[in-house]
Amino acid sequence: MDTRESKTPDEELEHLHEVSQPEDYDHPEPDEDQPEAREPDHGMAWLLPALIVVVAVVVIGMLVVGLSG
Repeated sequence: MDTRESKTPDEELEHLHEVSQPEDYDHPEPDEDQPEAREPDHGMAWLLPALIVVVAVVVIGMLVVGLSG
């Protein structure tokens, strides 16, 4: 079953004109003005690198213990 909305030829042409326009950086989209879109990530950027280091240390430790035994 096709659930897409049908557009008139004028609507389709208008949509193609909107899509083909380059992005206007001087006048951003309305959602970019919302304060929650500009909030920092509250310091969670360190979590992934720390997790990678911990996993690497555990894997290296298991290899060393496995090779010495």
